[in-house]
Amino acid sequence: MEYVRLGNTGLQVSRICLGCMSYGEPDRGIHTWTLSEEKSRPFIKQALELGINFFDTANVYSDGSSEEIVGRALKDFSSREEVVIATKVNSRMRPGPNGAGLSRKAIFAEIDASLQRLGTDYVDLYQIHRFDYDTPIEETLEALHEVVKSGKVRYIGASSMYAWQFAQMLATSEKHGWARFVSMQNYVNLLYREEEREMLPLCKAEGIAVIPWSPLARGRLTRDWDESSARSETDEFGKGLYAGTEDADKKVVDAVAQVAEKRGLPRAQIALSWVLSKVTSPIVGATKAYHLDDAVAALQVRLSEAEISAIEAPYIPHRVMGFV
Repeated sequence: MEYVRLGNTGLQVSRICLGCMSYGEPDRGIHTWTLSEEKSRPFIKQALELGINFFDTANVYSDGSSEEIVGRALKDFSSREEVVIATKVNSRMRPGPNGAGLSRKAIFAEIDASLQRLGTDYVDLYQIHRFDYDTPIEETLEALHEVVKSGKVRYIGASSMYAWQFAQMLATSEKHGWARFVSMQNYVNLLYREEEREMLPLCKAEGIAVIPWSPLARGRLTRDWDESSARSETDEFGKGLYAGTEDADKKVVDAVAQVAEKRGLPRAQIALSWVLSKVTSPIVGATKAYHLDDAVAALQVRLSEAEISAIEAPYIPHRVMGFV
């Protein structure tokens, strides 16, 4: 395993982050394809054995049961100081006013709820789960600063939004001397490269770590275009990410398959190697043992300029997506 600093911080994280949205009780929340606690725990243990120390979840995943499962497994299989736990706030957790968002009230309530579910007294990385258009950014940023100063959170991060919004938030934090975002969890993969235009250069200039979600395009880059999975058939959000660019996307998938075949490697390793060359630590989901093996093996794959050109060439501009 390779480790790297999270942005400009001194925190060391594995180059692969285990995404834990797939771990949650299927009868809680809207994702029926998630794995129960019994089925989830082996993947968390495998990740630790492979040297992964970075785990990402969110309060909203399976109505909080993802945090519960991850917290118990990490407590059983590791020590708290050995792992980096990341979770998120913003999504709706209950009906009615103040049941979602990034207000001071919501942030203070949700950090305590997440800590209780995770079974820990602090979170290493607390991320805003998208941009909140209904709350002044000053209110959000000051509240995040206070949870850092309280000791409940070590670092704060952001997720998919426009680059100008992120720049505005960074400038506001600097102006007031508040805790600064250290990471950006955005949408980056071979089928969606729009973040290369503004967000990735902004993060590089500001020393912000990039920890993208869906680096394998929900598995589309790992299989033939016409193949599907239980998740892809029921994931309405995922379907919307690829509407309107199917012909070009299929050419990218085919190009990845050709490079993988020539190399004698799984497609996932080729697609992840490309992402790893651009970001800090991609967030990889795993529901089969080989998913994690491929992710770690991708760290040793170095693509040639010709191979990179081949898999990048079919790409066409996409509409901006993934922000909601």
